Amino acid sequence: MEKVWLKNYPAGVPATINPAEYTSLAHMIGESTERFATLPAYHCMGRTITYAELDRQSQFFAAWLQQSAHLARGDRVAIMLPNCLQYPIALLGILRSGLTAVNVNPLYTPRELQHQLHDSGAKAIVILENFAHVLEQVRKSTDIEHIVTTGVGDLLSFPKATLVNFVLRYVRKQVPPYDLAGAVSFRDALRSGKFLSFTPPDLTLDDIAFLQYTGGTTGVAKGAVLTHRNMVANVLQASAWLGAKIKPGESTAITALPLYHIFSLTANCLTFMRRGGFNVLITNPRDFPDFIATLRKFRFTYLSGVNTLFNALLNSPGFDRLDFSTLNMSLGGGMAVQRSVAEHWKQVTKNVLTQAWGLTETSPAVCINPFEIEEFNGSVGLPVSSTEVTACDDNGKQLGLSEVGEICVRGPQVMRGYWNRPDETAKVMLPDGWLRTGDIGYVDKQGFVFLQDRKKDMILVSGFNVYPNEVEDVVVKHPGVLEAAAVAQTDERSGEVVALFVVRKDPNLTAEQIIEHCRSELTGYKIPKHIYFRNELPKTNVGKILRRALRDELAQAQR
Repeated sequence: MEKVWLKNYPAGVPATINPAEYTSLAHMIGESTERFATLPAYHCMGRTITYAELDRQSQFFAAWLQQSAHLARGDRVAIMLPNCLQYPIALLGILRSGLTAVNVNPLYTPRELQHQLHDSGAKAIVILENFAHVLEQVRKSTDIEHIVTTGVGDLLSFPKATLVNFVLRYVRKQVPPYDLAGAVSFRDALRSGKFLSFTPPDLTLDDIAFLQYTGGTTGVAKGAVLTHRNMVANVLQASAWLGAKIKPGESTAITALPLYHIFSLTANCLTFMRRGGFNVLITNPRDFPDFIATLRKFRFTYLSGVNTLFNALLNSPGFDRLDFSTLNMSLGGGMAVQRSVAEHWKQVTKNVLTQAWGLTETSPAVCINPFEIEEFNGSVGLPVSSTEVTACDDNGKQLGLSEVGEICVRGPQVMRGYWNRPDETAKVMLPDGWLRTGDIGYVDKQGFVFLQDRKKDMILVSGFNVYPNEVEDVVVKHPGVLEAAAVAQTDERSGEVVALFVVRKDPNLTAEQIIEHCRSELTGYKIPKHIYFRNELPKTNVGKILRRALRDELAQAQR
């Protein structure tokens, strides 16, 4: 396959990066904790820890993993935590011990948790006590030998730590009873590790840093093998793009997306850590009154999220009265940013909602729009440094510029493959390191990448391709619509037709009004044939709408 190599990078962005600047991700982070020791690193629920404390506490945990748990280089350790101070401490402790981190969604069901723990072969897990009862149900069918439990308030200051844990356990009753014999508390592990020796392993860029699971929304979750080289490369790529916008001691990131998700993990946790940035962790981003109260306390410079999060904030009372004078980066990823949301965001915040794109398999950043653009342009941006992007047909043949096909990527951030799944790896990896992304789109003459939809989400109406993103983008322009999701519904005449699920902003909105609205902007076969109103749409914990769940609902109803 020929290369499509972008030569016109934004001013100040290098064409290439060199992961060999560091021996490992742990080396990169260790350099930052030393350089920015006195600066604030993380804040959560009223408590702030500095980079020096992050370094010290993570070394205590690393020593415990080595000396008490007797885990060896390369062993997998699962992290099942929301955004709290325990997460960065546990993560850095795992990485600097030469272990592999396995991020786990805290809201997993027993079946989903059992699959990920069994598939990864994790020997240890750090888990929030709120979800320990789920682990209890599957523990015997996994390789877990060591369990570290923690409460939401454990690392907060006294007396708030005691009060938060008491309320969650006994007032709100959000900690179901559990029995995990031999479990150790996170605080006890840190206390023990303080008196244990720690020997840093001789890590290389080829060691595995993460097994980052993906595909759970479209099938059985697979572990993307992300090496230290992959992660270092992507942090360097993101850092080069952000440039001087992250100023040590002056940049404050609002981190509402969970750190266990690859977007937030790389963009917020690791990239800001490398540049000495300050992360404000939002433990429960669905509590919008509390979320907005937290935003009111900080002069934040950066806010990342998915389209549904930005839309929800814009529709939350009090958000429009916040001080946005220091906000210089609003970054959307994880799902398509809708033009109506981007335009509303700029109107309220006076800041452009910049769209980026990537995958779990690419650590994740592939493309980012220049932050200098003044208007939302609908593209997912330009390829980051050392990254090649092209569009291919179903046979892997490269298409010309502006021709629509499956987007393929090559660069140092592309995963090694799927954990113990050579069959699945072969489906997505083309010769010479190219990765099939499963996204349909094209590259224009300026090198900007435009996505139309996920290949699996495409709707085929009488042989014509309909992309859900296009339909949804039109529908949400209607002032009576809050959210919308378009999926395929089987049809005897057309094979498939467009079915639309809508959450109303105006309770009096009718299906006929939506269809009439669509007629002015969509050709006939793209107009929804069935409209279903819902109070809410199914979403992942990150906020991505689960189209597959809606398709399954329709399929079940048609049986």
